[in-house]
Amino acid sequence: MRPTGVADRRDFLKVTGVLSGWLAAGSPLALLAPSRAWALELTAFTSEQGAALLAALRTILPHDSLDDAVYAAVVHSCDGDAARDAATRELYSSGIASLGAAFSTANEKQRIATLKSIESTPFFQQLRVKAVSELYSSPLAFAHFGYQGEAFSKGGYLHRGFDDLRWLPEVPLVDSGPMPEAS
Repeated sequence: MRPTGVADRRDFLKVTGVLSGWLAAGSPLALLAPSRAWALELTAFTSEQGAALLAALRTILPHDSLDDAVYAAVVHSCDGDAARDAATRELYSSGIASLGAAFSTANEKQRIATLKSIESTPFFQQLRVKAVSELYSSPLAFAHFGYQGEAFSKGGYLHRGFDDLRWLPEVPLVDSGPMPEAS
């Protein structure tokens, strides 16, 4: 029996890389998270590969005020896919290598040029699809963008702030149509 708190060498070797960072003070994510510091263990990618994917994701879907933690969750999902399937792992590994060793530290203009040069590759297409589906379905992104979730199970939008569009002119009652009954 091993002492409490002592990691087995095999357990230690399962982690190949780590992505870590800080949540911006005052961001919606910092209000939700138990701590402003975050870290994600990677099992298929090295820390450098994770940083390159994070930089690629930030370049493909640029939201300057969105914390790295949301993008890191997408990297973590890609890492999980790569850990489960050797072909996916090879696709990501060769794709990350095609970005170049300094991709994660390159300026935005250089990153855009690099990504444009590989945008027709299976790696880029898979990363783009994964990024869109994972990032925009994340509760962390919902909090950042102010999305309140689907309306079907919550009684619809009408009684949940749908009528709070201050930038639209008031519609005369005669032109607004019938009002649905509150349930």
